[in-house]
Order: sequence, then C-alpha cells, then structure tokens
Amino acid sequence: MPTAPHQQPATTGLILTGGGARAAYQVGVLAAIAQLRRDAGVGGSGGVNPFPVIAGTSAGAINASTLACQADDFDAAVDGLMHIWQNIHVDQVYTADAFGVIRTGARWMTMMSLGWALARWKRSRPRSLLDNEPLRHLLKRWVRIERLQSMLEQGHMDALALSGSSYTSGQHVTFYQTLKDIEPWLRSQRISVRAQLSIEHLLASSAIPFIFPAEQLDLDGQLEWFGDGSMRQSAPISPAVHLGAERVLVIGAGRMHEPPGRRVPLVEGHPSMAQIAGHALSNIFLDALAVDVERLQRINNTLGLLTPEARAATPLRPIDVLVIAPSRRLDEMAAEHQGSLPPAMRAMLRGVGVQGEGKGASGSALTSYLLFEPSFTNELITLGLSDTLARRADVQRFFGWPSEPPKVDWASLRRRQAGFAAEASGDAGKVTQPA
Repeated sequence: MPTAPHQQPATTGLILTGGGARAAYQVGVLAAIAQLRRDAGVGGSGGVNPFPVIAGTSAGAINASTLACQADDFDAAVDGLMHIWQNIHVDQVYTADAFGVIRTGARWMTMMSLGWALARWKRSRPRSLLDNEPLRHLLKRWVRIERLQSMLEQGHMDALALSGSSYTSGQHVTFYQTLKDIEPWLRSQRISVRAQLSIEHLLASSAIPFIFPAEQLDLDGQLEWFGDGSMRQSAPISPAVHLGAERVLVIGAGRMHEPPGRRVPLVEGHPSMAQIAGHALSNIFLDALAVDVERLQRINNTLGLLTPEARAATPLRPIDVLVIAPSRRLDEMAAEHQGSLPPAMRAMLRGVGVQGEGKGASGSALTSYLLFEPSFTNELITLGLSDTLARRADVQRFFGWPSEPPKVDWASLRRRQAGFAAEASGDAGKVTQPA
C-alpha cells in the first residue's frame, strides 16, 4: 500500500538467490524496476538506492555486492550489471580452453573413476571440476568492495549480507556488514557473523559444489573452507528480515511452480550423470526459496487472524513479500544455447551426458548453471525484463509508486529553467518567453 505522508517508508530488502549463469535473469528484473521507478517519477535524479538491505547468495551475492557498493547511484549500478552480463563469456568465469579443461575437469573425472589407483599421488587430486581463477580477477575489477563502508556511512545502505556454507563445520553462515547495532542471530544449523566483506566472501558464496573450488574464510578466528551459500540454506529470506527489512523483493533463478500435468521426458532410459547433477543443483538452488516464501505467507496469514493485542504480544511481524521468478524453464532455454560453449567444455560435458541442442538436448539443467555466454545471458535478461513489466501493477503496489506517471507542466518547467539560466548570467530581467 502507498505510504501515508506522515509515515516513514517501510525498509525494503532485496533477496538475490543463486544459480550460476541463471543470475543474468536478476539483472533484467532490476533493469525493469529501475525503468518503472523512473516512469513513476520517484527516486530523484541521482538514482537513490531503493533497497537499504540487500542479501545475496551464490551468483546472486555478486549482483548484490555490485548494487551495494554503488548504492549512491542505483541506475548506474544496474547499467553496469547489464553491460557485464550482456557481454560475459565463460573464459571470464572459469578456464575453458583445452589445456584448462584437461588440467581440472579431465583430471577430476579420472580421479572419480581411478581414484583407488591414484590416491597415493596427492598432487593428482584436483579440487573441483573447473578452475574459477578468472572469476577472481573479474570480481576484483568489477566489484568495488572497498566502497561498501562509505556507502553505509553515507546512509545509502543499511546492510549487506552474503551467505556461504562451511565444509569444515557443516554450518550455513551469513556474513553481514552494517553500521547498525544488530546482534548476530543463531538458528538450527544457521549462524550469522558480522564481518568486513571481501572478494573472498563472493568467491566462497558462489563456489558451486563440485564445479568450483572451495574458498577459505575466517570464522571467529579460525580458517574454514566454504562453498556455495545455497547449500543448507533453509531460510533464504531470513537474513534480510533480521537486518531490518519490513518488506522484501525476492528475485528467483528458476520457476517457483511448475504447471500442472505430467512432464514428458525428453530422453528415455536411465538418467545420465548430467541429468542427476542438474537435478541436484536445482534442489540446492531453487527448492529452499519456494518453501521459505510459503512459510512467510503462512505466517502473514496467521498474524492477520490475530487481534491487535495478540499481535503485539508476539515478536513476529508481517512481512510484505513480492517474488519475481522466471516464467519459463531456464534449462529448456539453456538447451537452445549449449552449442555456445567452447569446444573443450562441450567435449567434457558430453562425457557426463550433456548432448544435443534444442528440443532434443539432454543435461541442459546442468548446462544452465555454466552457460556464461551472451546468447544465453541476453535471453535471460530479456525474460527478466518482460516478466517484471508484465507484473507492473504488483511492483507499483509493492513500492507504493503511482500507477500513472506524474503530470508535468513542461511549458512552466521550460520557463523556470530559462529564468534560472538568466539569473545565473545576470540577465534575469531580459528573459523572453520561450517558444
């Protein structure tokens, strides 16, 4: 609902989930929101950040950090994300040439099949299927993480949270940076830690299991190995709420609900390793979000049934939530672009069952997380734009923006501008009526 003039606007949180290359969809959604805000005539000429609280996981952590570190100009931050995702290539994220694939992927699969024979040669144990060292270099150029503290100090941001999963302790950890007096929270298998966020936190949060190597982070004075924050993340919305969000926009990286009816399998027979891996990754990246949204909606409905007195007695509070998620299956979209991968990657993925292109393709769910190529990411951005514009009324209601753009008296505005220009030049008395 629109905010009354005497009320402070609700603190808005943004949740950006994981999904490798699928995160390009988020950029399309953000671009549409920026456009709708400009159409509504709100936000000011400087592109004031509409999300004081931002929480990101996996590839969503990278997008989240980019927004937070440029919170003094939201529109420019979104434009920067658009430029990167529209022009990204796999070799900017992981080593995809023949030598690199042999050095990591081929050795990894060899160890899976012949590990019993090679175990005594420790140097033959690769850490992951792919080497994401190019991503480290890209993030150092792309994400100006050193600006985060100043964005907090200047009031452009309240808090940024990035999540990771510790292979060392088994706990899901949310690292957050804020100037506010927010005590760390503790839940079953989930903890939070106040920290000075870094590029290493981004690499850890986005380290897709098996595919990218783990990253070491300091946790209460001890170094632990961390992987993708989507693992064991049972409550993706929780960090934003703990950090003060009163309403939350959630941008997913996969369909929240499948259409009714049985889906016809594209390939008969036993599922390949690629199909199983894609199914497992979808479970890690997508399922927890749908469950958490349903949980939040149930809590909101229950609170709505309580009397004002009973509601005041509970620590729970209603959280307005808007979820924007793809209207199409992203694995089916990826199937149309599998041929965009470098030859060495296509050859390696064929070894685990990724085959074909288009409707007859198999293993495309796995490919959708690795397809950092413009042909795929641009289609995702376009989908994010169209999905968000199709829900224009929902977005306007959520933010309290007017459904009609403000009426501007352009003739009066031109006269005022002409007067200001004349005053600046010392000729205010000589202004003539503009045409």
